[in-house]
Amino acid sequence: MTTVLIADDQPMQRFGFRMLLESQDDMTVVGEAANGTEAIRLVDRHHPDVVLMDIRMPGLDGIEATRRIITTGARTRVLIVTTFDLDEYAYDGLRAGASGFLVKDAQPEELLAGIRAVASGDAVVAPSLTRRLLDAYIHHLPQSPTADPDPEDPRLATLTEREREILTVIGQGWTNTEIAERLHLAESTVKTHVGRILAKTGARDRVQAVILAYDTQLVTPA
Repeated sequence: MTTVLIADDQPMQRFGFRMLLESQDDMTVVGEAANGTEAIRLVDRHHPDVVLMDIRMPGLDGIEATRRIITTGARTRVLIVTTFDLDEYAYDGLRAGASGFLVKDAQPEELLAGIRAVASGDAVVAPSLTRRLLDAYIHHLPQSPTADPDPEDPRLATLTEREREILTVIGQGWTNTEIAERLHLAESTVKTHVGRILAKTGARDRVQAVILAYDTQLVTPA
């Protein structure tokens, strides 16, 4: 059973999410929050698997709430769901530690699939945002005189040559299937490598692995 906390300042929006989620046999709603401060308090009380987090809320907004939840080291994962299809929100939310970003006009099945993916440790970004999100992230990167990865970065130090190669193509947006086909590996082998990369680098999920690949300059702007 996946436990979900809904954080949104609109009562009707919360009601709609609750009705959808509780129609599923494998999901239950453990609480509702109308702002970021309430969301943090309820996460501490209920330890939900996933928080559906709105961005624009009175008082503490969803980005800062996400950052504070992740900073505590809680196992809870955050899926940002917002009306605002804007690149800077997606960028800031994922940098804060969210595992996914969807807009509220997504189909119900997309939202449910997103919750299940995030709960299982995967990451999800609305298809319409994926390419633009990478572009937006690139523009936030500090300029560096060299394109070589930092050999001293402790997050890369324990990776094998193959794991470093796979982290690089993850950063380029390749799926597991694409990695398997292009590197001539079994998909199960790719999944094993990805799991080891996440464990060794401390990345929470695939989105954070993409950010890591850019931060360490394994992947650089074209």
